[in-house]
Amino acid sequence: MKLVKLIANLGYGSRKDVALMFREGRITDPDGEVLYADDKVPHEHIRVDDEPLDPPMGLALIMNKPLGATCSRKDPGRVVYDLLPPRYRMRDPALSTVGRLDRDTSGLLLFTDDGALLHRIISPRAQVTKVYEAVLAQDLRGDEAALFASGSMMLEAEKEPLAPAQLEVIEPRRARLAITEGRYHQVRRMFAAVGNHVEALHRVSVGGLTLGDLPAGQWRALSADEVAQIFSA
Repeated sequence: MKLVKLIANLGYGSRKDVALMFREGRITDPDGEVLYADDKVPHEHIRVDDEPLDPPMGLALIMNKPLGATCSRKDPGRVVYDLLPPRYRMRDPALSTVGRLDRDTSGLLLFTDDGALLHRIISPRAQVTKVYEAVLAQDLRGDEAALFASGSMMLEAEKEPLAPAQLEVIEPRRARLAITEGRYHQVRRMFAAVGNHVEALHRVSVGGLTLGDLPAGQWRALSADEVAQIFSA
């Protein structure tokens, strides 16, 4: 792929904009030598305004999503894309969230521009486990774990029972729930179905991948080994 198209596809501007950047000498190698549009240079050797070029297509990101941000591109309020560099909205192929966390749910959120990877993670066949920590309005009754694990639990307006889910009680009003599906507001609806209300919800892991020490509102690119961790649990 020619450098003009590559850099434009990464969201730095239109091809016309990027061509102008070349003419202005803003595209260089690590030694500061000006690059030209027809040069053949490894991705990691390209600099834009002395900064390394953004990761190539096939990007996967992890974010510790804060409360109050939605996973929409068009919401009039705060959206998760506001926490990324503005040019990330312009990448082609587009960078998308892998599933969604609602406005009032925090924690591990993935992004990718790799459609095959996205579908592999969210496909029911993959059975990638998502683990949530919930703070509840009322004490747990004691029978929730058996019901959630039964594989026969039905949610209102659903036609198929939920797949078995694993509940770990941490405190009377705090629990960790591991699910392999991603139905609409599933965790909140599961607790509502047993007469409880989720007051706070935080996703702690997807597959074998955890947030580690990533602060709320921060993000970083994932390595190939970290992407593989998603499918390791």
